Amino acid sequence: MTAGLIEPEPVPLTRDNAGRLMVIGTRVPLDTLVAAFERGDSPEAIHESYPSVALGDIYAVFTYYVRHRDEVDAYLALRARQRADQRSEVENRFPPEGLRAKLLGQLDARLSA
Repeated sequence: MTAGLIEPEPVPLTRDNAGRLMVIGTRVPLDTLVAAFERGDSPEAIHESYPSVALGDIYAVFTYYVRHRDEVDAYLALRARQRADQRSEVENRFPPEGLRAKLLGQLDARLSA
């Protein structure tokens, strides 16, 4: 193989329909890999947990993260805010207070019938 035949590869990330960054060909989001990286998990351990992500792709994503930490951290902060907003919206529509009691009451009513 000669040096002229080596071609650079793009970062193996793509956006899904919801706008999340995902590892190409998998259902694993960037968020998951970055969280594992921040915990200190090795690429090999992550590959064992997520075998659909090629080991080389994990290394490539980590390299991208290290080189673009500010942008990725801003993206992750935005995703965290979006998840918090979604959770708040669901809890406003379906308050968690009393939900367990209501469900247990329905169960009791069915068992008593």
